[in-house]
Amino acid sequence: MIINPYESAKKKIDIAAELINLHPNTLEYLKKTERALVVSIPLKMDDGSLEIFEGYRVHHSTLRGPGKGGVRYAPWVTLDEMKALALLMTFKTALLGLPLGGSKGGIRVDTKKLSDRELETLTRRYTMEIINMIGPEKDVAAPDMYTDSRTMAWMMDTYSMQKGRTIPGVVTGKPIEIGGSIGRADAPGTGMVYILQHLCQKLNYDINKMSVVIQGFGKVGSVVAKNLCNNSCNVIAISEEEGGIYSPDGLDMDKLIKWKQQGNLVKEYEGKNTSPITNDELLSTKCDVLIPAAVENQIFSGNADKIDCRIILEGANSPTTSQADAILEEKEIVVVPDILANSGGICVSYFEYIQDMQSYFWKLDRVNSEMKTILVDTFEDIINFSKKMNTSLRTAAYAISTTRLAKAHELRGLFP
Repeated sequence: MIINPYESAKKKIDIAAELINLHPNTLEYLKKTERALVVSIPLKMDDGSLEIFEGYRVHHSTLRGPGKGGVRYAPWVTLDEMKALALLMTFKTALLGLPLGGSKGGIRVDTKKLSDRELETLTRRYTMEIINMIGPEKDVAAPDMYTDSRTMAWMMDTYSMQKGRTIPGVVTGKPIEIGGSIGRADAPGTGMVYILQHLCQKLNYDINKMSVVIQGFGKVGSVVAKNLCNNSCNVIAISEEEGGIYSPDGLDMDKLIKWKQQGNLVKEYEGKNTSPITNDELLSTKCDVLIPAAVENQIFSGNADKIDCRIILEGANSPTTSQADAILEEKEIVVVPDILANSGGICVSYFEYIQDMQSYFWKLDRVNSEMKTILVDTFEDIINFSKKMNTSLRTAAYAISTTRLAKAHELRGLFP
């Protein structure tokens, strides 16, 4: 089943808009993309051949401030995916009350097939191709799937060389030595733990006794797994693109992370009472908390009825379709939506952005404390709205975001 990510994202807005009786004109405006750029990126390969890759940068909305969004390198990247993720970021920043908009970018490429030189050259040429769309006052990039702090350093340097001065605020997620924020790399996973702790308190669950299953063992999945194990949770299954492992006794996260850092596959790890598991099997594994932290549309109408958990904490962007949401709601599974659950990353990206602009940097305690305050306060708003309107947490989150964006649209009006 092929699911268009952009149409799936817009469906979530439709549901929220109906709940708050949003004016049709405003709804149509919020569902449109402000601008999208498609670029060709020629790259001379190490063997002397020429390959041309396709890249994108999308601004969904700059109603509330500069665009903010990641840069993704993956073979499946499409324009519709970028539009969907840019839209998601617009609603995420509005939900958190940040003065930012939503954007996204990427290149359709398999980075595993590139040398370091090829990857750096590709990144620098991509930055030049989109240079008129990015900047501290226009659109601030960040790492995403298969990009990292090194990628951001190359982008920042390329942009700065063209402007004639160092401009750290053009990207976030940079190395600390050149203007990055302490705590940024772990922020999505750290924020998810804060959210789960707060939810467990509200539901009178003992987080220390929760069994957890995680799909995805990258920058988000590995951090949340490590932090939950530190909270005495029992992580019983983890998978990545190639497959995963299951252990009813719980996985030793320190050993598994070390195994992964050595370049090994998760599915090849042999620990106490472990057995291989596919991604499909993982999603239907009985547990207390399921964390989809891989890619979009993993929980859909075809497998939602097989989900066997109490809580879904969305670490990936748009891992659940609207059709699946309806099934999960019938099963009384609490779904903490992505625009809240994984928003620790954008939250600390914003902190990094303002630290760069002020040339004054915070300590880790302040970064995490400020992030926790924003996330928990936002979660309370969502919970209260959900109870008041008798709706899901996702619809409540989108309704709050939509209301704020609609008000900004009303106040600014239309030019000319």
